[in-house]
Amino acid sequence: MSAPSHPSRRRRGRFLRRGSAFAVLLALGGYLTMQYLTGGTGAPRCEVVSGKGDGASYEFTPEQATNAATISAVGTSRGMPERAVTIALATALQESGLRNITHGDRDSLGLFQQRPSQGWGTEKQIMDPTYAAGEFYEHLTKVPGYSRLPLTVAAQRVQRSGFPQAYAKHEPDATLLAAALTGRAAATLTCEGRPAATANGGPDAVRAALVRDFGRTVLESAATEMRSDDSAATPEPTNAPESPNAPETAAASPTTPAANTVSIPVRSDSGSGTTSEDSLRRRGWELAHWAVANSSALHIERVAYADREWVAGGRAGEWRTPADSGASAGAYGDEGAGRDGLSEVRIVTGQ
Repeated sequence: MSAPSHPSRRRRGRFLRRGSAFAVLLALGGYLTMQYLTGGTGAPRCEVVSGKGDGASYEFTPEQATNAATISAVGTSRGMPERAVTIALATALQESGLRNITHGDRDSLGLFQQRPSQGWGTEKQIMDPTYAAGEFYEHLTKVPGYSRLPLTVAAQRVQRSGFPQAYAKHEPDATLLAAALTGRAAATLTCEGRPAATANGGPDAVRAALVRDFGRTVLESAATEMRSDDSAATPEPTNAPESPNAPETAAASPTTPAANTVSIPVRSDSGSGTTSEDSLRRRGWELAHWAVANSSALHIERVAYADREWVAGGRAGEWRTPADSGASAGAYGDEGAGRDGLSEVRIVTGQ
């Protein structure tokens, strides 16, 4: 007859089995979390493709897309060239993976791992992507001839990193992102558009985000600017706190758009007093790609520009004509958003 098992051994066996099961659950949870954060299978995805038709592409998450769009918008709003945007995006890819992280080496924080102790700003300021991007560009402009330097050299002169060659590996992806987000490569950025758990949707949220990234003038129409120039003694209405709502009435449109539609007038700041079609088109695609990049965060369902349309949940990597996607004219509150040419971008929200 075999000796009965000792009670303490049985307890140890149960403990080990439960511990093993708990460890498996933790590992599974960690795997699923990493899949989501890194854009693994089943996670919401964004993609940017080359406008040259060479097959180059880069996949990333909605969180990364939102941050990339902010970095680009802050740059172009400051008059920075596309090369500066590429340098900034490559730097953020290396420093934080384009995520606004709350930790880093010593007191490093945020997209660019800027340090409060080194004069980059307060912790709160650095954790604001718009502020952080502005600080990066401010320092970049002080690098002589930065646009002609190798990317990794220009980035290093701003960042003073312990790994100065690390930025170079991100240049191809940053180049694709910059081409799309500055509007040079049309219809090259798309996202699935699944609303995030923390999505703050609706037209007011879209307008606030536009002003945050591009500045107040992004919502001014050309007509509003002309009236302001002719009435020097009258305060500009767009400087009032309620200015984000004014462009909806000033924007050129044959009829009033639907309540959940934001119309963004497309203007070109050529400096010569003339507006070229190429510069208008580039500005329009910059705004349209910004909207798609923010689709999950702002619960954006449709974006239309230049007779092309992106629809949330649509096939990845493809902008289509409204007819191809089955959209009706009524979906935009008029006879067809964007069909009047290059004068405006239409954004339709889900709230």
